[in-house]
This record gives sequence, C-alpha cells and structure tokens, in this order.
Amino acid sequence: MSLATKTPAETAAVPEDDQRRSWAAVFALARFEARDLLRYIPVLVTLVLYVGYTAWTLFDSKEGMDAFPALQDADRHTQAGPLLLGIALFVCVNRCTLRSRKRGTDRQFDVLVMEPWRRTVAHVLSVVPFVAVTALVVLGEFTRQALRAGAVGHGSLAELAVGPLYVLLCGAFGVLLARLVPSTFAAPVGVVGLFVFSVFLSTGTDDAQWTRWLSPIVSETSGGTVLPSDLVGRPAAWHALYLTGLILLLALAAVLASGGRVLSLKAGAAGALALTLAGAVGQSAGVSPELAAAREQATVSPQRDQSCVRHGGSTYCAFPEWTGRTGAWAGVVDRVQSLAGGTAARQPLLVRQRVEARYGLDGDAAMEPLTTPHQVTVDTRWGGNRVPAFAVAVAYVLVAGDESKGSELCDGRVVTAMWLALGADAHPMADLANVRIDDSVTGSGSVLAPTSGLSMSAGQTDVVRELLGRPRGEVTASVKRHWAELTRSGVSTDRVARMLGTEVPKGERDCAQE
Repeated sequence: MSLATKTPAETAAVPEDDQRRSWAAVFALARFEARDLLRYIPVLVTLVLYVGYTAWTLFDSKEGMDAFPALQDADRHTQAGPLLLGIALFVCVNRCTLRSRKRGTDRQFDVLVMEPWRRTVAHVLSVVPFVAVTALVVLGEFTRQALRAGAVGHGSLAELAVGPLYVLLCGAFGVLLARLVPSTFAAPVGVVGLFVFSVFLSTGTDDAQWTRWLSPIVSETSGGTVLPSDLVGRPAAWHALYLTGLILLLALAAVLASGGRVLSLKAGAAGALALTLAGAVGQSAGVSPELAAAREQATVSPQRDQSCVRHGGSTYCAFPEWTGRTGAWAGVVDRVQSLAGGTAARQPLLVRQRVEARYGLDGDAAMEPLTTPHQVTVDTRWGGNRVPAFAVAVAYVLVAGDESKGSELCDGRVVTAMWLALGADAHPMADLANVRIDDSVTGSGSVLAPTSGLSMSAGQTDVVRELLGRPRGEVTASVKRHWAELTRSGVSTDRVARMLGTEVPKGERDCAQE
C-alpha cells in the first residue's frame, strides 16, 4: 500500500511510530554511553573507591562517638563521598560527547535518523546509572547509621538527595561544556574554574552568607556540638529544588545548543530557570526570627524544651531526641558515686543536657559552667572520650560542690576527682589518656569536661596513675575513710598522696602553696 492510499488514521500513526523509534534509539545510545563511561579509568577508579570505602566504613566495627550518631548530622555526611566521582564524570562525559567531533565521524552521524539534540539527550541520560548507584550508596550509608543502637535524631530526605543530584549536575554540565566549547582542554580548565568558584562562594562574608548556598554541596559541620533536629535550620528542601532546577537548566541548554528547536524544549528551559531562581531565593532567606528565638531558648533556658526522668536518686533532663540516653548517663553517675565517701555517695544530682545553639552549626563556643550546686552538664555528643569527660564533670561537682569551681581545682583535690572519674572504669589507664587533651598519661596535662576542665600537674598525674594500678577496693576504702580531708579546699597533693598510701611526688607545688 502506498502512502497516498493510506487512511488518515494510518497516516497519523506514522509520525508517532517514528517518534517511538527515535526515543528507543536515544535510550539505546544512553545505555551504550553509560557502559563506555566505565571504560574510563577515572570513572572506574573513583566509583570503586567510593563504593568500597563506604562499604568498609559501614561494616567496620564502630566504637566511641561513631557508635552514637546523630542522624541530623549523618545525612549531611553522605554528601562528601560523591565529590570525586562527580568530577570524574564531568571530565569523562565531556570527552564522550566530543568523541564524534574528535574522530571526524560527525558526517556519518548526520545521515542518521537521530537528530544531534537527541544524541545530546543520550549523553545526559548516560549519567543516570551512576546517579542510581550513588543514591543506593547514600541510602545504605544512612540506613546503617540509623540502625545503630546509639542513634538519635532525624534525618532529612532533601539532605540525602544532594549527593545523587551533585553527580547528575556534574554530568549535565560536562555535556553542556562540550556543546559550547568543543575542545578536550575545556574540561580540565573547567575543573580548576569550578574549584576556584566554589572556594569563592564558601568564603562569603557575614552579610552575604547566602552566596555559599549557590554551591552544590554546602558543608556546615561543627566539632563542638550536635544540635537538635528542629534547630539545624538548613534550607535543605530549597537547596534540593535549586539543584534540580539547575540540572534541568544545564541539560536543556545543552540540548538547545545542539540544535533542538522544539517548542517544548524552550518552554522546559524557561521552567527550569524559574525553578532554579525559586530555589536560590528560598535558600537565601537566612535564619528566621523564630529559629533564632528557639536556638536562644535552647541555649539559655533548655528546661523549657526538655523532659526529665529519675534514675536512682538523681534527675536527668534531656532534649526529646536524647531521652533514651539518660540510662547511660545514670550508669556513669552511679559508677562515680560508688567510689565517693561521706554525703557525696548519696548526693542527688541534677544532670542537664545543654547545647550552645545560638551560632548554628558553624558555632563552636564553649558552654559556661553551671553555678547551681549539684548540677552537672552533659552535652549532645556521647561515646569515646565524652564518657570519661562526663565522669570528670560528675566527680568535680561531688568534690567541689558545683561546676564553676572545677577550674579552681588545682590542689590535691584533683587527685580525688580523677580517681572518682576513672577508678571504676574497665580500662582506667586508657580512659586517662582519652580524657587528656594530649592523650598522655605522664607529665602535666589538661583534662576534658563538658564545660570547664581540669589541669593536672606532673606530680598529680603520677599519683593518679599509681592509684589506678592498685586494687580498686583498697583505694576505695582509703578514699571513703579520709573523704573529709581529701575534699578540703587547699589540701596539698603531698598530703593526699600520704593519706592514700602512694609515693609522694618530689618537688610538687600546688597552686594553694604558691
């Protein structure tokens, strides 16, 4: 049957059938290009490193603070892994897109049914399998953290989407650069340019902090604290919208640069631009007055946001996400009080979780010690050296009366406090090293605590080390018997050493003797 004798319905079906064949060819080419990308050493190596290293960290036994993750931080930690993979894809997708031009096969491609702009679409789609792998790795990494027994908090789906979106963004930009600058030297120069541009964005002034959110990945990680989920305040959803719009804009710009003049493509590019601008404006709003007030309240008056429970004779107050951890705090308090004498062994304590939230995630300000007697600060991090650090805070509150006097302990009471903090531990010498800033067990050193720490002289360290090496029951009996003298203000280290039966340090001078 000739075309002239076909019915109108049959005639109308021809373009639709051609359209289906064209898109089937696009997907076939995309699959070929995705397999071809794996032949490039940078892509293969970075992909194996990313997947392998993440798998190793997931199945490696976690101890210390890593065993107690906060999910509102864990979701952001998934964003750094795909960085090298994205850069490798940017360079290699650019080379794949330029392959036909470099090898002089453009003329052969021009006689095919598939238009140049459809080939561009195929190059963009070739990155999708790598995006899917990244998404699976991110999901596995976060799920593993969420399943840990010590996990607290809530993650953000928008934060988890940043890693896969970054990989897709790199691929789309590599294709666009190939269409605008058809040179193999453009990609390496582009990598350097993007690095310089990202550094420039990340160093925005206080009046222009919104500029850093123009970067695909925005790192805000404080080593000092973990904020409750509702105080994080990152515009994660707006940023994901911004990245999505930017990806669509770059991909459609590459298609239009390849000769795509379909009206729907132009309309899509306009919509992608609007989406990008909407996300950029939304993420630049900064900290709202409501969030600033909530952070202020959590810092200055945490009791308004907390619930309290009793364990034994003491009370433990925590933010809602950490109430399940009060049992672990109570275990440390009971362990310390079991070594104390006098009324300190039965003294009810108020353990309150505190956080410095006024400066956001980038803040790392130290918390002021509490002045109310028998109150102890515990922060939002746990595990590792945070456990003996909390024990130190409990110990010097029992010895000195309140946290504000902890920094004043420079006499023989330091020995008593450190024995209370470490004497009942399973590995006291290891914890002694962990709780000191320089990780030493000899000489003078500074001791960590949630607020103000302690300072140990070389002689006090020697006495504590000797006490930790002796039978626990023997030392505990001596401490209880001489408790009143051991906790007297101004007692010398020499006097404490004699009462506890250890070698008296030579030439030791306490601050009270100076």
